[in-house]
Amino acid sequence: MMSDSEKMVYTLLEVFIAVGCCVGNVLVIWAVCSCRALCQTTFCFVVSLAVADFLVGAVAVPLAVVVDGRVETSFHSCLLISCVVIVLTQASVHSLLAIAVDRYLRVYNPYRYRGAVRKQNLRAAVTVCWLSASVLGLIPLSGWHNIDTTTSVNSTLKCHFLTVISMSYMVNFNFLVCILSPTIIMMAIYAFIFFKISRQLRREIGETVESRTFYHKERRLAHSLALVLALFAVSWFPLHILNTLTYYTSVSVPPLLFHIGCLLSHANSAVNPIVYAFKIPKIKIAYKNILKKLTGSKENPDQISQTLDNNISSNSNSNVRCSVKNSQKDKTNINQDA
Repeated sequence: MMSDSEKMVYTLLEVFIAVGCCVGNVLVIWAVCSCRALCQTTFCFVVSLAVADFLVGAVAVPLAVVVDGRVETSFHSCLLISCVVIVLTQASVHSLLAIAVDRYLRVYNPYRYRGAVRKQNLRAAVTVCWLSASVLGLIPLSGWHNIDTTTSVNSTLKCHFLTVISMSYMVNFNFLVCILSPTIIMMAIYAFIFFKISRQLRREIGETVESRTFYHKERRLAHSLALVLALFAVSWFPLHILNTLTYYTSVSVPPLLFHIGCLLSHANSAVNPIVYAFKIPKIKIAYKNILKKLTGSKENPDQISQTLDNNISSNSNSNVRCSVKNSQKDKTNINQDA
């Protein structure tokens, strides 16, 4: 058990992470929805990931504090709370997988990809991500959970995550099947993407500038999204490895390490918006556009667009104009990237 001072520090850090998750991911959602240059399939899945990360801060972190033995609930209420936390983790994994598959399809056959993708397909794909995450995360409610030890005399218990969630489910199914396996698949997909892009760039030497520019852009974006995947693995794997050690060996893991693992996993949702800002030029420029709007910048839309064009041209040699969807900015010409 942690001391009172350690619990206080843990709670304060969780609050700080929750605020970061909410603010950062609201900014991501706002940026993508307000910038028409970001209305692409990949960024739709990025929004799905941002929604999952936002809910981690708004729902999962507060619930994680609740299920840390601070509140007495019924067994099944505690089980439901714990399952919601798992669902949000699964939603992040499925959104990352959707992003990787989308990048694969775009690089593998770009011409067919452009003609095949429709808004209805995107909505269906995002819906499937969340439905599948919900089904997998709510499996403990169907019976794969620890035995209910409450009685009619004592119908409540101090809600701990591992009091209600079966370690067998967490290790053998949630980690090995639902997190580790998709992560390996995504790593293989990104490896293929980088191989395909490198081969195409070697073949396209001396060919059209547009073709070379396309594959250079795809490689930069793939690097950024692969970094998001790597950070997910680095943030979540330590906690699951600790669970695996506890389940399969007689190693005694200090409770403090589990809490550090929880903090690290939750922090991943707050870090993603920072990665987007530094690694994806389009989102960085959309952030700047939002900041100018919030600070009441007096620049007119044409001046803002020209500034944004100059900034992004140094990164991608293309003209991308992010315009906030209001009556004035809708008149700005948008030169949308492929």
